[in-house]
Amino acid sequence: MTRFVDQDLTDAEFRECDLTRARLIGVVMQDAVIDGLVGNLMVNGVEVTSYVEAELDRRYPARRLIGSADPAELLRGFRQLRADWAATLGRPNGLPEGSEHQRVGGEWSAVETLRHLVFVHDSWFRRCCLGSTALFTAIGLASEAVPDQEAQGLDRAAAPSLHEVLAVRDAQGAELERWLSAVTPDELSAPAPVPTGPGWPPYAKGKSVLECVHVVLNEEWAHHGFCVRDLDLLRRWTLHGR
Repeated sequence: MTRFVDQDLTDAEFRECDLTRARLIGVVMQDAVIDGLVGNLMVNGVEVTSYVEAELDRRYPARRLIGSADPAELLRGFRQLRADWAATLGRPNGLPEGSEHQRVGGEWSAVETLRHLVFVHDSWFRRCCLGSTALFTAIGLASEAVPDQEAQGLDRAAAPSLHEVLAVRDAQGAELERWLSAVTPDELSAPAPVPTGPGWPPYAKGKSVLECVHVVLNEEWAHHGFCVRDLDLLRRWTLHGR
């Protein structure tokens, strides 16, 4: 167990860390940001996760829909997400040229975020929900944790334009929308038809189709929030001459 005692962690960044059962005792925490898969979080003796979840659902009604098991609600939620993305992606046009490729705070740029969702669609939807054995779209972007990326069809040297990525995203979005329009509750509750053999994600075997769809939709929602956050920061920097 790692213990930090009387340490000044001001401006520290913990990225892709497992902090399960971590205890922060007698700490000073001002202007801190926690962003991740958080559950059963106690703050000064109060379990706050339920408050956070309720507030997120209030702010983003589509979030409740995309967590549903009802095909009609999933479809409505996804259509709302597509509309939100369409509204957001017009925003780089009001920023300096190249802003869509600019990273903020070490996070993915807007184009990289969209490329990651291309990868999510190929892996968690096509492979896990449809049972596809096709190679992934070359411009998709996976995290460093994904092994054998080239063997799965990804081109790590790819540098597509926003227009090129949006063309792929439009086709993928239409594909998922058609599928959600036709899928039944029984099909959603069935085991995911993940192909045998290597491929990402390796831990999808044993999950239901619904669980895999939830991953896709949750990624869409979460990364839209990241993109909006970073575009807002870029806009403020532009206005203040940074």
